[in-house]
Order: sequence, then C-alpha cells, then structure tokens
Amino acid sequence: MRSAAVLIPTLRRPESLARTLRSVFAQAELVERVREIVVADNDPEGSAADTVRALRPAAPVPLRHVHVPRPGVATARNGALAATDAPVIVWIDDDEEAEPGWLAALLSAHARSGADVTFGPIRGRISDESHWARAYLERLFGREGPAVDGPAPRVWGCGNSAMTRATALPGAAPFETAADHTGGEDDILFDRLKARGGRFGWAAGAWVIEHAPAHRATLAYALRRAFAYGQSPCQEAARRRAPLTVLKWMAVGAVQVAIHGALALALSLLGRPERADQLDRAARGLGKLLWAPWFEPRLYGQAALGSVQPTPGAAPA
Repeated sequence: MRSAAVLIPTLRRPESLARTLRSVFAQAELVERVREIVVADNDPEGSAADTVRALRPAAPVPLRHVHVPRPGVATARNGALAATDAPVIVWIDDDEEAEPGWLAALLSAHARSGADVTFGPIRGRISDESHWARAYLERLFGREGPAVDGPAPRVWGCGNSAMTRATALPGAAPFETAADHTGGEDDILFDRLKARGGRFGWAAGAWVIEHAPAHRATLAYALRRAFAYGQSPCQEAARRRAPLTVLKWMAVGAVQVAIHGALALALSLLGRPERADQLDRAARGLGKLLWAPWFEPRLYGQAALGSVQPTPGAAPA
C-alpha cells in the first residue's frame, strides 16, 4: 500500500541532496510503499530546483520540488508537510544516505509497533580521516540503539524517522517556528507528543549514513551543538512550568561542567583525543546552566546560509 511520503528538507547542498535522492530511489520497496518524494527547498533562491529537475527522470515515484523561501528548519519541515497528504511521513535529511533495505526496515517496524514515531540508526561519517577528533565527531553525527526492533530507549531528532501523521504531526504547521534558527523543533514536537501519551519505536535495521558537511565536521560546531542539546531538558521543564525540575537540571549541569571540564583540561595537557568527549559533556552541562532562549546558538535557517553557497541560475521547478 502506497501510504507514505518521503520528505527531504534541503538548503544549498546540491551534491549531497543528489546522493540522498539516489539512495532513496534504490530502495526495493519504494514503488510499493511510497506515493511521492518531496524536496523542500529552503534556499531563498530555490537552488535545489536544478538537482530535482535533473534527477526526476530517474525517480521511480513522483519527485516534487517545493520552494520554502523563508530560511528556517521548522518552516522547511512545515512546508514539506503542506505539500503532501500522505498518512505516513518518512523523514530523511539532505546529508543522509539510505543504506539498502532502509525503507522496508523503517516502515515495517513502524507498522508492527503501532508507534507514533519510529527512529532508525545512523552511521556518522566525516571526510577528514586524519582529524584528531574523528571518532568523537562520527559518534556525534550518528546514533545507536537496540539491536532489535521495539520501543525506542530515548527520543532523537527527525532525521531517519517515520511518523504517523494523524497523531505525531497534528495541525497544519506542527513544527514550532520559534526554533527556526536554533533547532530543537523536533524536541518541542516530541515533548508535546509525549504529553499526549505518544509512543516511540525503534527500527534496528533502518540504517542511514550521515555525511557531515565540512563546515559542521569541526570541534567548534560540535560543541555548539552539544551546548544546544544540553539546554533541552531545562527548556522542556520551563515549557511545562516546572521550576524545581529546571533547578534540578541546572544542578546536574554545574556538576557536569566541574567534573568534565577538569577532565578535559587534564586530557588536553596530555594531548589525548578523548578530551573531545569530555569537552562535549562539559558543553552539555554549560547548556543546562545557560538554558535561557537568549543563549541559544543559531545553527540553522538564516545562520546556515553563510556556510553554504547558492547554485547560480537556479529557479523553482
């Protein structure tokens, strides 16, 4: 039954987007289970149009280009959703490459579990094999879970996930646009879903590779991202108006900064690569202390436009 749509938000990554699309085209069950693929182009100049146009003849199912010109990660996701009425939504990001069997594993696990959202595992990959923090960076951009399908042990981001639209994505614009430039739009979505009693599943065989772009495969970017992750539990508690929980997480953050900051300093003096993991934990602790919105790092939307260049002469398809 062709009940699913594959949605791909993108921003000025033509080569990476082409790799993502080709990996989706290669899925054995694509024609049987997917009614369309939607590329939500979040570049004001519509630069993904040429890539979509060039690959459309090779697409086994309808391939659509939707121009969402206002930069922002939540706005791009809402724009992608508005372009389809499919009851099951599959998300894959434009820096991810689906491995063989990905789609079948993800949709089958999602259907069997009856979960509202089902996540799949990710292999992180950076191009610089000599980077001293390569192991840490590839773990950061990846994710691991149980070896078998079942309930998700935790909640992750939208990339490489399947969602039941009626329950997981209510309304015309379920992603909070206040998170357009900082990220965390999926955290807000899932917090609300958990409050409604939503269920989360895990598809152990639904592997994708995340190819970290060069401008993100740096320790500076990774620590900004870790800081943002660290802010999440306090921000969630603040949204629930639970001040004691906020204070609890701030205390946890203070301990993390003290312990992991000291370990990072010691390992740095020794020149050990493990210092990256300790810096990550210290950054997450600092995020719990500085959780207020004015400390949120701007990682997406307009902030991301300065890191990538447009494709000249592109126009929406």
